Amino acid sequence: MQSVDRALLVLDLLARRGELGVTELAAELAVHKSTAFRLVTALERRDLVHQIGDRGKYRLGLGILRLAAATTGRLEVSREGRDVCERLAHELGETVNIAIMDDESAVNVLQEYGNASVMTRNWIGRRTPLHATSSGKVLLAHAEEPVRKSVLAAGLERLTDNTRTDADQFLRELAEVAERGWASTNEELEVGLTAVAAPIRDGAGRVIAAVSASGPSFRLTPDSFGHVAGKLIEGGAEISARLGFYRR
Repeated sequence: MQSVDRALLVLDLLARRGELGVTELAAELAVHKSTAFRLVTALERRDLVHQIGDRGKYRLGLGILRLAAATTGRLEVSREGRDVCERLAHELGETVNIAIMDDESAVNVLQEYGNASVMTRNWIGRRTPLHATSSGKVLLAHAEEPVRKSVLAAGLERLTDNTRTDADQFLRELAEVAERGWASTNEELEVGLTAVAAPIRDGAGRVIAAVSASGPSFRLTPDSFGHVAGKLIEGGAEISARLGFYRR
């Protein structure tokens, strides 16, 4: 933990001072020069700091921008998606949410109610399992392989009789989700609840969120999933464009 704390302090010092040498960093950290050198070397391998030519000075690297962009995208998606979700909720008459992945769960960060919605539950901030939600399936379908493996290794908890619990079957479904561009759940999280979701991408084309429509199974039926998915795909593309993504 001490090494992590010192590495973070190095980043903070460079952010405030612009550029520093190993001797200056060692003095600020109250450590030996060899310790300071090991810290900046580790950070340089991750492109978090960059050595300025042969001057022996270090400054923040471009890897910081990559991390900042990921955070910014997650923060902006709620703001940029609000009016799109309001329109979708009005057009579809169902509850529309935007969810992100956080610690291997789907977390809703925005919610708009449709005029036909009979469910007034607030899903904002609630963690839901990735394998049992339409948004979760979208996020997981586009996640890196280690994330999918971790979710599968933890086991697919059965929440209803319709919950996917077979790992091979679930992986096949994720492949279909990635190919067709949307996901659905039919009473897999709760009995009586169905949902459809489509991806939202950041400026680099990464799927950072999902926009979904959920409603009671007697109204949002599997026969309507295709129509609803089309609306959500269009809405997701519009939000993605606002975040800087333009499909060629």
